[in-house]
Amino acid sequence: MKLLHFADLHLDAPFAWASPETARSRRRYRRDALTRIVALAEAEAVDAIVSAGDLFEHDRMGPDTVEFLRSTFERTDRPVYLAPGNHDWLSPRSPYALVDWSPNVHVFTEAALRPIELDDGLTLWGAAHRAPANTDDVFAGFRVDRGGVNVAVAHASERAALAWQESGKAPHAPFDAAELTATGLAHAFLGHYHVPRDAELHTYPGNPDPLDFGETGERGAVIATIDAAGTVTRERRDVSVSEVHDLEINVDGASHSDEVAAVVRERVAPLAGCVRITLTGELPPSVQLDLRELERIGGHLEGLVVRAGRLSVGYDLAGIGAESTVRGQFVRSAVEEIADLELRRRVILTGLRALEGRGDLEVA
Repeated sequence: MKLLHFADLHLDAPFAWASPETARSRRRYRRDALTRIVALAEAEAVDAIVSAGDLFEHDRMGPDTVEFLRSTFERTDRPVYLAPGNHDWLSPRSPYALVDWSPNVHVFTEAALRPIELDDGLTLWGAAHRAPANTDDVFAGFRVDRGGVNVAVAHASERAALAWQESGKAPHAPFDAAELTATGLAHAFLGHYHVPRDAELHTYPGNPDPLDFGETGERGAVIATIDAAGTVTRERRDVSVSEVHDLEINVDGASHSDEVAAVVRERVAPLAGCVRITLTGELPPSVQLDLRELERIGGHLEGLVVRAGRLSVGYDLAGIGAESTVRGQFVRSAVEEIADLELRRRVILTGLRALEGRGDLEVA
């Protein structure tokens, strides 16, 4: 049995970081990625397609996208199994509940794992999120009640993965990997984490097309072949449409804003898609940076985001402290009154930049 596993497509995602034009393009790429996924399923002659949640955004899904999704699945003769996640959770007004899906589409609707027979001796168990948060662990206490090979599809957070997954990613239906051994499942095809991972008993495919900056790893769709003994062989296939790059650019030594711009221009020139750059290093106080002006360098890109990041200003604090000026008195007072060295540094830098009337750089 051969399955195509994907997750976390996020149709109609808002892309709040992008300009309206770029956001529209990126939402278009969600659809293009799904088209590629279905085409891959046909080319690979898979026996079924399984989606492990966050197929769309529950509160943003428009009628046109609903029809696109329905008709896309209708055009394939492959069975499609959908396990709603926390972003596309199953509610009475969800497309999962309201759409007249074609007969080849099966939506799992219960908050607990429920079975459906894929083939003689092979059962797929699936569960749905029925709320946007606080979904319980679907694997805790679960045991298969039949022979043959049993696999699962669900939107769930493996707890140990949180340390290396996306920063700030909230757990939904959290579970421990060790629980899977006790369930009797041969494998779990999961969604939620956008960073791909192939563990012994579970797989995260990663989102098919990048959603945000900082996403790494060979994401896309997973072709999973399951033999009669329950052994799962996985192959990752790239179905992405767009590119997203996240760069750190050190501008130490730049003496004026044009030199900073030249460094940025050189780094982004060979890139395509959307790029976020984080500037680092130390600049003289005389350098006046306009981050919006730097973003215009990316005219050949779909979008360029520039952050000051850990960029700092190299003030001569000893020299300023010796001045008979307001800023000199400010530095002397801070040195005398603030014992914590890091807090003192931040207060002094913030105060000096305020006295200069500057807001082009944050204090790192």
